[in-house]
Order: sequence, then structure tokens, then C-alpha cells
Amino acid sequence: MATGDSQDMLGRLKALIPPTWYGDDNPIRDAILTGCASALSWCYSLYLYAKLQTRINTATDGWLDIAAYDFFGKNLPRSAGQSDDLFRNTIRTNLFRERGTRQSIIKVLEDLTGKAPDIFEPSRPQDTGAYRGASLGYGLAGGYGSILIPYQAFVTAYRPDGAGIPFVAGYSAVSAGYSDASRGEYASTGMISGLITDTQIYEAIASVKMEGTLVWVKILSHRADDYSQLGIDFITGESSLLEYAQW
Repeated sequence: MATGDSQDMLGRLKALIPPTWYGDDNPIRDAILTGCASALSWCYSLYLYAKLQTRINTATDGWLDIAAYDFFGKNLPRSAGQSDDLFRNTIRTNLFRERGTRQSIIKVLEDLTGKAPDIFEPSRPQDTGAYRGASLGYGLAGGYGSILIPYQAFVTAYRPDGAGIPFVAGYSAVSAGYSDASRGEYASTGMISGLITDTQIYEAIASVKMEGTLVWVKILSHRADDYSQLGIDFITGESSLLEYAQW
């Protein structure tokens, strides 16, 4: 017998009735009280469930999604198939996330995509390098800086590696065969569960960047082999700049 279950409630009800009224053994009394005890037990379980939903640390099911919506609106939806514990950890992480710094952009993108972004600030000597400095090498390190575009940064974010679509072989793969364990099939991005969209990447950066700054964002699927001239590519030529979206 556990606190609040039907047997516990039945015992509590019996204790309220003087035994001299009905005696110790009375089937009619017990039948009536058992019905009442079942209803009270359900009410008690509902109370315990409702109590859990009042705190993020204990909330479950759709109530956890409501808590996330209260704090973040539509910017932090639950991923497909994400458990309550994983989603709860995501909410807590974003509640106490560092904001307003360069590191906050790096951290939020690492958490979202699993990949660190490349960030170049034209007015930051640590990014551009300096003459006679150890961090400058033409074609090897550093980039052309400019104090004419202050409070701006260029961020190259990278999409997370996808897990593919289960049981669907690659195009022209030998193992492809309809209705087989590995088959050929017309596929779409909607068939990939847990996909991180470009919109989510933009919103993640916007949620942590410092107000009053301008962040230009470009999203790539793979990191290039050589980004030694990253800063140069960012700010030379109009066509290169147009690859970035203002955020």
C-alpha cells in the first residue's frame, strides 16, 4: 500500500467512521467507500502530477514544452524524438547561457551544431594580426582589418553532420533495391529527424549577440581545408560580402 493509492484512501475513510455504526465487517459500506477511495486516489495522483509541472526540473510531457515557450517563444522547440531529460537540460542551458560576447556565439553554435564557427572581426588585432607580430603571415595567417566598420563581425557557421536516412542507400549504390533492407528511394530533407535548420542557426546567433553590433553570417555544410586567408576573403570584394546575411 502506497500513500494516496486506493487502499490508502479506503483506510483513511474507514478511520473517519465510528466502527460502532457498521461493525468491522460490512460489505455494503466497503463497496461505497471503495468507490469514493478510487476517486480520491485519482485526484491525489492528479495533484502529484500537477505539482511536478510547476518546476522546470520536474516538468514532463507537453508542460515542459510550455515552459520552454514561456521563456523562449518559438526559438527553442523540442527536437523530434527528444526525451524530457534532454529537453530539460537544453532549457536550463539556454536560461543561464553566456550572452553579449564573442565566446557566447562560439558556445551557442557548438551546442547547436557540434562545430565551432569561424569568427573574424575587422577591428580586432587578434584576428587581423599586426606587422611585426607573430600572428601575421601573408597568405598564412591574419587578414586585412579595418576601423571603418567597427562593432561588426563575420561569422561562418557550419551545419551539423547528418545521420542520413535509415535503410536508404546512396544513389547508384550496389545495395540499393526496393523493399530490401537497404533500398533506393526518392528522399527529401523532411525524412531526416532532428534536422537543424539554417533559421535555427541564425536565431541562435541573434539570441546571444551583443545589442548594437552587426553580425554577418554565412552557413556552410563543410569546413574548407584552408581558412588561412579567412579575414581577407571576408572583406575584399563586394561579391564575397554578399555571401553573408546580416543578423
